[in-house]
Amino acid sequence: MEELNHIDSKGRAVMVEVGHKEESVRIAVASASLMMSSDTLKSIVNMKVPKGDVIASARIASIFAAKKCSNLIPMCHPLRITSVEVFFRSDISEEESSFLRILSKVNAFDRTGVEMEALTAVSVAGLTVYDMCKSLDKEMVLGEICLIKKSGGKSGDYVRSLEDIESYNL
Repeated sequence: MEELNHIDSKGRAVMVEVGHKEESVRIAVASASLMMSSDTLKSIVNMKVPKGDVIASARIASIFAAKKCSNLIPMCHPLRITSVEVFFRSDISEEESSFLRILSKVNAFDRTGVEMEALTAVSVAGLTVYDMCKSLDKEMVLGEICLIKKSGGKSGDYVRSLEDIESYNL
């Protein structure tokens, strides 16, 4: 079994030492889905939500969240993020629940990966949409938060599903 590196010899939580690692380009792509009523999603798409432009607000919140990830998650290192992109895709269904799909791509040049930053970005984007639309739809469900792709670092590349990435035309 691999030794836990977030625990010291006395069982205390520690931040992993990454100073010996080589700096390299790190990229992570994450996604999330926000299930909601078709009417709510149509209001978002048609910019009819009373609180304003939901997508623009969620995009800004998402970028801010990626940049502040190390302030939210105790063992995350502050990283030199070089870019954050956030994409939204609406899947409107008249017969069942509709979905707002959120995808983030975070790039950095650093000693450790940006997976947590990408996951935090999509999570906060979804929470922002929920906050702005809760007066329209209290039954929204934020879920399916996952890492889609990552590259760089000792553990190498990972791809969950190219379909997810291709659906956003990246």
